[in-house]
Amino acid sequence: MRKTLMPLTDRAAQRPLNERRHRTPRHDRFIPSRSTIDMEVSAFEVETCCPGGEASEVNASPAKEEYKRRLAAELFRGGPANNRVLSFGRSCEHPAERTPAKDDTLRMLYTLNRQTVRRASWTGRTIPQSPERILDAPELLDDYYLNLLDWNAENILAVALGDSVYLWNATTGAITPLMQTSGSGCHVTSIAWAPRGEHQMAVGTSDHKVQIWDTSKCRMVRSMDGHCGRVGVLAWNDTMLSSGSRDATIVHRDTRSPQHVLAKLHGHDQEVCGLKWAPNGVQLASGGNDNLLNVWDERRLAHSPPLYVLDHHKAAVKALAWCPWQKHVLASGGGTADRMIRFWNVSDGRFINAVDTHSQVCALQWSQHDKELVSSHGYSHNQLILWKYPSMVKVAELTGHTSRVLHMAQSPDGTTVVSAAADETLRFWKILGPDAAERRCESESVLSAAAWTGASASAWTIR
Repeated sequence: MRKTLMPLTDRAAQRPLNERRHRTPRHDRFIPSRSTIDMEVSAFEVETCCPGGEASEVNASPAKEEYKRRLAAELFRGGPANNRVLSFGRSCEHPAERTPAKDDTLRMLYTLNRQTVRRASWTGRTIPQSPERILDAPELLDDYYLNLLDWNAENILAVALGDSVYLWNATTGAITPLMQTSGSGCHVTSIAWAPRGEHQMAVGTSDHKVQIWDTSKCRMVRSMDGHCGRVGVLAWNDTMLSSGSRDATIVHRDTRSPQHVLAKLHGHDQEVCGLKWAPNGVQLASGGNDNLLNVWDERRLAHSPPLYVLDHHKAAVKALAWCPWQKHVLASGGGTADRMIRFWNVSDGRFINAVDTHSQVCALQWSQHDKELVSSHGYSHNQLILWKYPSMVKVAELTGHTSRVLHMAQSPDGTTVVSAAADETLRFWKILGPDAAERRCESESVLSAAAWTGASASAWTIR
């Protein structure tokens, strides 16, 4: 049975005619005018605000926060993001018609912002996500506390494999065996090129020795004692050589003198695994398995106590790197239980900043030409990360190694980083920017094409 609806005119007839004519029509909802809505701004507001309308305090990554900050700067012309997202009008006031009193970009948005974003040119560089070359490195020891890789100013890469040290010329591709330890169970535990382009290399061994080798003649110049444990790290300061050992001591040596020992420092309770001289040759940073970072003064070698004892890390401190453009800034990385990269001002021992990498920090390298930092990691991600300093925003995250990336070294031109991992491979990553004089032209690879002539694949084997 159909239900008869009462005509609307029956109710309206009870009202005066003039009231019925001027009555505002009712609608069930408002339909916004999409032509006046900036969808990019709307999406930004939805993502950056929680249901209550307040900014979200979720633990966001630094990279995402930096992206949101730059997006807000473009969309809101540097002002706070408190504009109305939806507009219910059919037309928007033209910018030319705005009076000075109404000239507030925070109250009205225009689609001109979108055009501004499109016109902006990208001035950054492309970061390759895959290595430029790969070398096989059989018998590379899987030991976090050793330092088995170094790259000198003559473009020669040195790597210790088991009981031997090999030199790989990145210009010609030639591979030269430098030395091999003698004795059962003896192996190489650390290597370090001498500065100033000299053909000298220091080699530390598991039988407590520190050897000096002439790489041009593949001949040992001298062998020095001084430790009662393996020598896991070496660091040069002009003609002075410093060595750190499992016996928890640091020994300074003058390699020109028959009585080579200058000083013996006691500042750690366990093995010394990190050792770096500052570029000015005054401060020495040492890290140990006792979770301590010590800063020593070269002018106080006769005094045993370190200048600063920094105990913020919660695991072994192996990764150390001095900032090349701020001489008092030091970066340090902690092991598996810490996973932090920390920055220090060694002029007063002040802590500057820290970032949680969520992985064991094995090595650090500053860029020579840009304000960037490269870190290599072990458990559990086994990756390399390129950071923007000082914001510590991730520029790139590089994967490929299947085991922890224990060592890193930088090419003499400052554009390429080589990583050595427990998966027994060396990978070359051209991820750093060139010198300012070379930015206008395409820079050639430090790995000369002559080094790969006749290679059918990108993977070669050292040995």
